[in-house]
Amino acid sequence: MTQETIIHAQGLDLTFETNDGPVHALKDVNLEIKKGEFVSFIGPSGCGKTTFLRCIAGLETPTSGEISVNGMTPDQARQARAYGYVFQAAGLYPWRTIGGNIRLPLEIMGFSKSEQVERVGRVLDLVDLNGFDRKFPWQLSGGMQQRASIARALAFDADILLMDEPFGALDEIVRDHLNEQLLQLWARTEKTIGFVTHSIPEAVYLSTKIVVMSPRPGRISDVIDSPLPKERPLDIRDSAEFIEIAHRVRDGLRAGHIDE
Repeated sequence: MTQETIIHAQGLDLTFETNDGPVHALKDVNLEIKKGEFVSFIGPSGCGKTTFLRCIAGLETPTSGEISVNGMTPDQARQARAYGYVFQAAGLYPWRTIGGNIRLPLEIMGFSKSEQVERVGRVLDLVDLNGFDRKFPWQLSGGMQQRASIARALAFDADILLMDEPFGALDEIVRDHLNEQLLQLWARTEKTIGFVTHSIPEAVYLSTKIVVMSPRPGRISDVIDSPLPKERPLDIRDSAEFIEIAHRVRDGLRAGHIDE
């Protein structure tokens, strides 16, 4: 059965006007993301990875080209709450408990008190933070705060989860653990995930599709459909297949620099 296309970009260009002149952030980006895919975006700093994610979310407006999310414009998709967004920093309000932070979008959307309680309990369970709803952010480690941030993005049950380098500031051991947990979460929820990262091992370990981007202006230099199985223990990173994909990603990053 053919998977439904959830995100479709065609001929996407974006130029920022700045005091120092125009900055060409994205150039002729063409991409399809299917329902249930885990798609990582990788490339050098300033290549437009986050900018493209923000275009999907309707937080940036392309200069030209087309982009649709669930058959709608990104603005319409944002208003329809089609996606949850996880930023690089957890962004939790320090004066609200973990439960209160997760509840915030539900309060804004007008969910009933009983529905809020049910949803908060469910997403805390999904991210393995049961019993932490009454804690404050400062009482949690960085990794736990990011899990709470993911729970908040999942609370209103959007089909799409957009994640902008959510684990970039964490140490390697915590990052590995959260990568494992994120894969389990993805398997349980069957969300479509767009994930920005600088880490080749992270991109290869997590993704069903890896989008390699060139230096600015950001273009797609390679799209790699991963042959790895859905079930991925951490030690799969030692396999020949994993190493081969990582080499292809690295070659794509190098080729993007050479093309410049």
